[in-house]
Amino acid sequence: MAEAKGLFIFEMAKKIKEKPAAQNPAENGQPSYTAKDIYVLEGLEPVRKRPGMYIGSTGTDGLHHLIWEVVDNSIDEAMGGYAKNITIELLPKNQVSVTDDGRGIPVEIHQHTKKSALETVMTTLHAGGKFGGESYKVAGGLHGVGVSVVNALSEWLRVEVCRDGGLYAQEYERGKPKAKVKKDGSSKTTGTKVIFSPDPQIFSTIEFNEKRIADHLRQQAYLTKGIRLNFFDRRKSPQSLYGFYFEGGVLSFVKFLSRNEKSLQDEIFYVQKQADPSTEGSGRGKVEVEVAFAYVDDFDTKEMSFANNIYTPDGGMHLTGFRSALTRTLNGYARSESYLKEKDENLTSEDMREGLVAVVSLKLREPQFEGQTKARLGNPEARTAVEAVVNEALKEFLEKRPSEARKIIEKVMLAAKARMAAKAAKDTVLRKGALEGLTLPGKLADCSSRHPEESELFIVEGDSAGGSCKSGRDRRTQAILPLKGKILNVEKARLDKMLANIEIRSLVIALGTAIAENFDLEKLRYHKIILMSDADVDGAHIRTLFLTLFYRYFPQIIEKGHLLIAQPPLYRIQSGKEVRYAYNDAEKNRIVTEIQRVKGQKSSDKRPASAKASTDAKALADRSAGKQTSSVAGEEKAEELETGETGETKPSGVSIQRYKGLGEMNPEQLWETTMNPENRILKRVMVEDAEKADRLFNILMGDLVEPRKQFIQAYATGVRNLDI
Repeated sequence: MAEAKGLFIFEMAKKIKEKPAAQNPAENGQPSYTAKDIYVLEGLEPVRKRPGMYIGSTGTDGLHHLIWEVVDNSIDEAMGGYAKNITIELLPKNQVSVTDDGRGIPVEIHQHTKKSALETVMTTLHAGGKFGGESYKVAGGLHGVGVSVVNALSEWLRVEVCRDGGLYAQEYERGKPKAKVKKDGSSKTTGTKVIFSPDPQIFSTIEFNEKRIADHLRQQAYLTKGIRLNFFDRRKSPQSLYGFYFEGGVLSFVKFLSRNEKSLQDEIFYVQKQADPSTEGSGRGKVEVEVAFAYVDDFDTKEMSFANNIYTPDGGMHLTGFRSALTRTLNGYARSESYLKEKDENLTSEDMREGLVAVVSLKLREPQFEGQTKARLGNPEARTAVEAVVNEALKEFLEKRPSEARKIIEKVMLAAKARMAAKAAKDTVLRKGALEGLTLPGKLADCSSRHPEESELFIVEGDSAGGSCKSGRDRRTQAILPLKGKILNVEKARLDKMLANIEIRSLVIALGTAIAENFDLEKLRYHKIILMSDADVDGAHIRTLFLTLFYRYFPQIIEKGHLLIAQPPLYRIQSGKEVRYAYNDAEKNRIVTEIQRVKGQKSSDKRPASAKASTDAKALADRSAGKQTSSVAGEEKAEELETGETGETKPSGVSIQRYKGLGEMNPEQLWETTMNPENRILKRVMVEDAEKADRLFNILMGDLVEPRKQFIQAYATGVRNLDI
């Protein structure tokens, strides 16, 4: 951290103190609006009042963002060359500890606040060593509110600093110091340790995800060469330990991202170089550019961009510069080597990105992020620097490695041909949809409503289930699209082949949104798209194929929450005139137990106490002999347990039907259990981690067999209700 003199404070306005104004009740009964209704928040109060403005949300993402903010400060020390080791620990009672061996936050009195610099940093927004001076040439935290925001949103926080031979500490409750900074002892090392407990008044659920934290720390270790990140989860026994250390930087990162794909290159492109865009008028000093990319035998693109180790999911100027350099350089090489003739059109940026796995990492003096969550980089000099560095390095790479260059150009040109074929197929589908008025005779049973917000599309497996759905639906708001068998696995198919599949083409026309670059979410005809398949292995496979289709070609539908999965019951349980449905084995057992208990109580209530005592003694003896005792109309009967198809025992007097498919339900049952908005259960499809989802789809649905085999071996023992 910076010396105390390097800290800059933007003072908050003091609270306005006024005498309460005399109330002047409005004649119309509206509340008053006078000076007393104007509130000025001091210190960290704005953070607690509107936490979403600072950490994005108060859900799971915001909770983990607290860790990222503290870790980012330690990473900044490492990027400056002052720290080599960072340790993150998950402790019992929802506590998190982050320790580094950097310089330690300054503790002397700050000249403006007249408080310790440590307390100033921890309790004041926009206070830190990143706003000026030479303390940090490169830092991820431009806004300087990170650690103070964590303090504000923590029920309890303690910071310890080893510096100048001493150990200093201070504790806080919801952002307010409990006492002044005090010296707790001596120390021969330097560094900072922050321990905090997120505030349950802010976060409704406090549950840290070990895997999510480990993935983030692995990413940070790739981006900072030579730094060692240790992560302990001490909440359980045995404790989990992760250690991350990479010398290869983003080159190693690209290898990691493409580990489940077949690479088309023997050598990954990699460059690390400083550029000076100050000649363009920025005046912000040198920019360090680190880029690596490789082409794989796939159709999807994986591009990850970072600025000062901060992930920018929405890209920005640095990613724009990379794409521009890639397109220009490959087009130039293709023409110079006669891959492209004079009459041929240039290859597009879309062609260049098919099958591309790339990481762009930038370190610059004053990053300009859009918003506190730093989703996009806005520095114009970032584009200039990346474009210049990649242009020069890629030209040299292609000239020195003609075999690698040939593989890349062939991949890109194949993508261009596929793009033109897909455009022709897509135009055919769109013309057909327009001519036929989006109706599909014999397939789509549309609803009468023309209001998307109340319309639902059920995508049903098979004509049998489709017939039941059509008969049992609400015709005003519910449309039915029955599809035969399993659709094409789009993970292994290009757009032109995909649109040649009649089932997928029918779905595209029914949705009304078009596809690819012509996709328009505003034209979606149904705001609920419900996948409805059997509760067996084939049904699960069909759902997976549809999820792959929507994730790859209609991700906006998932992002807006329009894709759902129906939950048809697995069992129909009847006792007398009472009929109940169960959606899994545990629920079935619970319902059967309830029915038996109620029947037992009714029978016992009709009999004298002496008879009940006699029955209890006999029941105990029968249980020992492997029999079940039931009472019917006041009489004791000992019966052997019935055995069902699966070999499990069935209780007496209870009928259990297991549905093997939706087609076994009549329209009334299908409506009552699966389609009626009053009774049904739907699962909304969400993508919490796009990178993880992308990797999972590649493993399960891609061409490589070995990763899929390893996945099955790792998770096979956890599969329940396997239908063989």
